[in-house]
Amino acid sequence: MATNLIKELSWRGMVQDIMPGTEEQLLKEMTTTYVGFDPTADSLHIGSLVPIILLVHVGKFGHKPIALVGGATGMIGDPSGKSDERNLLDEATLEKNVAGIKSVLSRFLDFYSKEKNAPILVNNYDWMKDFSFIDFAREVGKRITVNYMMAKDSVKKRINSEGDGMSFTEFTYQLIQGYDFQHLYKTHNCLLQMGGSDQWGNITTGTELVRRMNPDVVGGAKAYAMTCPLITKADGSKFGKSEGGNIWLDSDKTSVYKFYQFWLNTSDADAEKYIKIFTFLDESTINVLIKEHNEAPHLRILQKRLADEVTSFVHSAEELQKAIQASGILFGNATSEDLKSLDDATFLEIFDGVQQAEISFSDIENGLNMIDVLAAKTNFLSSNGEAKRELKANAISVNKEKVGEDFIISKEHLINGKFLLIGKGKKTNFIVRLV
Repeated sequence: MATNLIKELSWRGMVQDIMPGTEEQLLKEMTTTYVGFDPTADSLHIGSLVPIILLVHVGKFGHKPIALVGGATGMIGDPSGKSDERNLLDEATLEKNVAGIKSVLSRFLDFYSKEKNAPILVNNYDWMKDFSFIDFAREVGKRITVNYMMAKDSVKKRINSEGDGMSFTEFTYQLIQGYDFQHLYKTHNCLLQMGGSDQWGNITTGTELVRRMNPDVVGGAKAYAMTCPLITKADGSKFGKSEGGNIWLDSDKTSVYKFYQFWLNTSDADAEKYIKIFTFLDESTINVLIKEHNEAPHLRILQKRLADEVTSFVHSAEELQKAIQASGILFGNATSEDLKSLDDATFLEIFDGVQQAEISFSDIENGLNMIDVLAAKTNFLSSNGEAKRELKANAISVNKEKVGEDFIISKEHLINGKFLLIGKGKKTNFIVRLV
């Protein structure tokens, strides 16, 4: 087993800030390490893949990962990187979000493992819910000065901005997150917190609380911090979003096909960076892939391997194959059976932007001829005459199979009982939706 976690993360471009002594601590012994996830939604998007991957690396290098879901901190909202006050979530929404995030994390970390370094899943609401305000002010608030808290970038930017400033609620966030570190230090001997670079202020507050709340530890209580860079795209646009919004890790929010396409469509510069961060391929393998890609960029070797690795990691090898098959339907020689194997969401995403028309189920009860399908019923083509010409020229297909003027549409031709894919030539498609 490889031993130097920091060296591994460094060549991958995953180390931004690191507290002195962190690497030495990790080399010395199995070190319990935690990463926090705020429940702002009932799933996680690909921006959260980096902290998830950090925890997986922690486990692979023989250390003990803790995934913390912020049921308590989520009630307040992290001001880091935000220019405005967050809206407070109600308890029902928060509970739903916490459950959703736990479900996502369980796909990547085996919380039932019997290994010595088995991952642990915790919710900070469990230890904060009975902590009275007075007790918190005395035990925690007393340890950190306002001067110290005001010096944090997340606080300074908000207080010096032209907006409404920062509420006391958000001002206390770093103390509450800091106390998480202290609690995990006491209960699990957790010595390291990792997170995104925007979390450096909150994380170092935690290390300071551990030091100040454990004065009896011989030689002083030690706690460590490491952050990774926030992921950006080469063109400066925000990572993790498509035209349709966030790319989520749950297939009911972002289909596996769309997830796969996101990685497949990354630029050359981004693919070279992302393949180091988002996959577990070793350095020599990645260097070979980069070399091969640079020799023949048109083959998009990096993008294909990146899409394969990340989709398989997040969704499974089986789902990856379905996504590859779905991609082949749009760009390859698909059959009617291939089309009928798709679910509704994937079918519509593959042919996103294609002209659509609706016809009634009653229209095909006794069969519907192709000229009506192409012209009168849908206006895909301008006239019956144009429809006849295209059919005679063998330019029309139904569900990727060529048809002639005498072809009759019936229910058996429907994809998922509701769609038809009409093709004209090699590049033009139409969708008929039965209603």
